[in-house]
Amino acid sequence: MSRPVIAVTTSRRSGWRIFPLVALNVWIAGGRSVRWDEAGEVDVPAVDGVIIGGGDDISPDLYGGQIVTSARLDPERDAMERGIVEACFEAKKPVLGICRGSQMLNVALGGTLHQDAYQVYERSRKHWTVLPRKTVRVERHTRLASIAGEHAMRVNALHSQAVDELGRGMRVAARDPGGMIQAVERVRDPFALGVQWHPEHLFYARRQRRLFRALVAAAGARREQEAQLQRVDEVM
Repeated sequence: MSRPVIAVTTSRRSGWRIFPLVALNVWIAGGRSVRWDEAGEVDVPAVDGVIIGGGDDISPDLYGGQIVTSARLDPERDAMERGIVEACFEAKKPVLGICRGSQMLNVALGGTLHQDAYQVYERSRKHWTVLPRKTVRVERHTRLASIAGEHAMRVNALHSQAVDELGRGMRVAARDPGGMIQAVERVRDPFALGVQWHPEHLFYARRQRRLFRALVAAAGARREQEAQLQRVDEVM
């Protein structure tokens, strides 16, 4: 069977730099990637799963927040990605959110964000590095725990926003020692997991590679399910 196709959303400005590394992780996990941005065509039925990638802050217009003057926004990308997440849930296709993508998963389900998370969580240490310098604690009995294990992990951090109020059907999957949410997931299928860090930069870490492997496995299972349904329809 051919490799599951995973769409990766990026910005037009920085996608050329970000996409290759994410695509490498997807390939290692057994899938192959296509890139989507605001300037191109988006076709959810044509792919088996989606990665909502990192990038600029999400506009508070999407969840009734206040704009922080230091925020860099990309309204066109916001609209594109929100529509993609909603379409994936409707089609029961798996989604992995990375940093901004984790926040978008939550916002698409009616949740909110902290615009300046480190002002709210003063005990959370602020890191700005692709190196694994931040500790996160995985919540027990979550999908993330089943994928990467329950013990604490070291990750990187390149964010200023974080999840505040959870969206419909979402739960916390990890926090940092200061209490800031570092991962969220959907309680029921389809597979929807969002991590606040950038696992694509940590491809040398076995537990981070498992995140991509879990997405690709879920995408392959969904494709097989769709193929079976199509065969049944043809027989009927």
